[in-house]
Amino acid sequence: MARPLKFTNVQRSTFFATVRARADAYFRDNHLSRHANGAMWAKTLFFLAAFVLTYALILSNQFGVAAMAGLAALLGAICAFIGFNVCHDALHGSFSASKRVNKTLGWVFNLIGASPYVWNITHNVVHHTYTNIAGHDEDIEVAPGLIRLDASEPVRPIQRFQHWYAFPVYGLASLSWVLRKDYKKFFQPKIGQQVANHPRREYFNLFFNKAIYYALFIVLPLLVLDIAWWQFVLGFGLMHFVEGLTLGLVFQLAHVVEGTAFPLPDKQGDLREAWAVHQLRTTANFAPHSPLASFLCGGLNRQIEHHLFPKVCHIHYPALARIVRQTAHEFGLPYLENRTFLGALQSHRRVLRQLGAEAWVAAAKPVREPAAA
Repeated sequence: MARPLKFTNVQRSTFFATVRARADAYFRDNHLSRHANGAMWAKTLFFLAAFVLTYALILSNQFGVAAMAGLAALLGAICAFIGFNVCHDALHGSFSASKRVNKTLGWVFNLIGASPYVWNITHNVVHHTYTNIAGHDEDIEVAPGLIRLDASEPVRPIQRFQHWYAFPVYGLASLSWVLRKDYKKFFQPKIGQQVANHPRREYFNLFFNKAIYYALFIVLPLLVLDIAWWQFVLGFGLMHFVEGLTLGLVFQLAHVVEGTAFPLPDKQGDLREAWAVHQLRTTANFAPHSPLASFLCGGLNRQIEHHLFPKVCHIHYPALARIVRQTAHEFGLPYLENRTFLGALQSHRRVLRQLGAEAWVAAAKPVREPAAA
């Protein structure tokens, strides 16, 4: 069982108090809400309309095989972008000051195949508290035994090649989410340090909302589309591969790149640093000045700001980034960035290769024969 953890600010760091006060002053002095503005609502309507239009075009049955494959791939990407831009903020409560608005937009998460309730526990509570801590942050458990993302994880011979096969495996993340992950997380005794004591209504919500997804994306297409079953399987798989790869890469480029730490607690379960300092050491931004990356990734390319201010809508992250960067430098703390998406991707691949290199050493060790009786 994972030992309960606690953060102890042994350095008496005032970084978080300072950066929070400066952020508060920014919103107050500029008379700004921390929630969505007009640009955020326009982006939300754009992605939701794109989702409905692409889905309707697929069900129209008016296109050939190649065009249908392209639409399936596009729908997968749009589903990921809705997750980043709409549902993610809503589930953090940062989209709107209205709980009803947040709950409504958060429910859309079901339409991309994931449970908002399970996500709130695994991501909002566990990942955001215990970022990059093995045995506690379940978001870094990507195909355990197959992909090694932390030096504390066991070494397997196959990991010698993980810098090649990891990316196709990331593409399976969405399909696993739809068919397996939510059920597994929901019914395991604990999620991180959270005891799985779910309200009764969440049992119904899990199965009911999954049934809606299966009806919309499996049953209905099979009923109305003039295609063979194997063509549907390929299209469904392509949609989820694009969605899963997009989701997987955005997460990995923010937490598993050169410079990010994977701290281990002491024997008493104590992490001897402030929580906010821990977030700076375990999180990285990528392509922070790319308008396209910011538009598509819902601000998750500025992951540092998101982890420090999860209750602030991502539309405000560019302004907050200037405050956080300056304050981190004043306190002598890391502020990790990869200037481009490609640079972050290459950094992640180098980490995979480095962590897989130990498997070459393990594979080269001779196997000892058991001693004769």
